[in-house]
Amino acid sequence: MSKRGYDGSRGRSPHRSVKMHEVSIMEEAVRMAVETAKEAGASRVLVLRLRVGTLSGAVPDALRFAFDVVCHDTMAEGASLEMETVPAAAWCPECRAEFECADFISQCPRCRNLSGELRRGRELEIASVEIS
Repeated sequence: MSKRGYDGSRGRSPHRSVKMHEVSIMEEAVRMAVETAKEAGASRVLVLRLRVGTLSGAVPDALRFAFDVVCHDTMAEGASLEMETVPAAAWCPECRAEFECADFISQCPRCRNLSGELRRGRELEIASVEIS
């Protein structure tokens, strides 16, 4: 019987899949940044700024590694990556208040009511692109 990874593939560790996820995210972000630079008549992408929610599923260190790899031989080669971490926050309909949380379903610290209404923390977006 052969050994299979969690994703059904032979010999593949979960860490490889995580890295592959971040690589595809960064490939698309860099593609969009380069496209924006070309449309503006620029010759280089200098800075790519991302907003990354704590519950987005993206791993910031893996995003940084992927960024360096996917920028090679593009207008973004040598660019810097800046990431803003967006903390997760949920909404309590009982208290009518927002509170920071660590998961998708959290207990309100005031009334102890469970809330599944996440207001922020899932973001994974380009905040800005600096070009020249």
